Amino acid sequence: MTSPGDDGTASRRGEPAGEVIVELRGGTLVIRLNRPERGNALVRSMRQPTAAAWRRADEDEAVRAVVITGTGPRHFCTGVDVGAVAQSGRTTTGDGSVTEEIVWSPLLAGVGKPVICAVNGVAAGGGLHFVADADIVVAGEHAQFLDTHVSVGMVGGVENVSLLRRLPVGTVMRMTLQGRSFRLSARRAYELGMVDELCAPGDELTVALAIAEEIGRNSPEAVRLSRQAVWAGAGLDHLAAAEQAWALVKSHRSHPDFAEGARAFAEGRAPRWTTTASADGEEEPQ
Repeated sequence: MTSPGDDGTASRRGEPAGEVIVELRGGTLVIRLNRPERGNALVRSMRQPTAAAWRRADEDEAVRAVVITGTGPRHFCTGVDVGAVAQSGRTTTGDGSVTEEIVWSPLLAGVGKPVICAVNGVAAGGGLHFVADADIVVAGEHAQFLDTHVSVGMVGGVENVSLLRRLPVGTVMRMTLQGRSFRLSARRAYELGMVDELCAPGDELTVALAIAEEIGRNSPEAVRLSRQAVWAGAGLDHLAAAEQAWALVKSHRSHPDFAEGARAFAEGRAPRWTTTASADGEEEPQ
């Protein structure tokens, strides 16, 4: 296993590392933002590899969960590279729909696998997309969260709306309106519920990988539908959310994993989940 600051397999082979490093570790796809000299800030050239990584997560049946982190001990992601914007006059997005333009968000990208965000330092501005729209957030105790949009003349909008699912309105407003002058500590973010697991600085990736591995032991289809039920229900009233979740519960009863889980428990053995598709379209156990 590489350390949280390692550049991954490419650097170990002596090859130049890209701005976004993608590596499969067991059943976990690790996505690493890799511009530590610029605070892992986002530039246009990172759009395509990030979108490709999300697609790979969905299409590769070997992937059970995704972990996204940053390179180095100081910054997770400091948002858009304002220096690059000043030079080019262009930000990382265009004028398309939100799902077309905000490629940093796993939810807007429609990722169907669990996503764990390992925050290894400062998360600011556009970097909050990864945090707010992850399923689980792990953060080092040294991490800080802030939104700098209004401080550099930009509108803080999409990631800020997402933060409302994780933080009280007043805290989101302070982040949004005070700009760079308000920093939310990892400890306070944990107390408020935005961070799910606090750890020692440098242990973020290790902890996130352990969580991903535990998720990977469960039925992939049951995990997918359970995650779908929770996220879809977040925007509905209780009865509508329960009805929608109940429909997913009932639909899963015909899946092979439904019977296999009970058999494995009764027989005292590890389950053999159905994870791959055969040539005739029927799923096969792995």
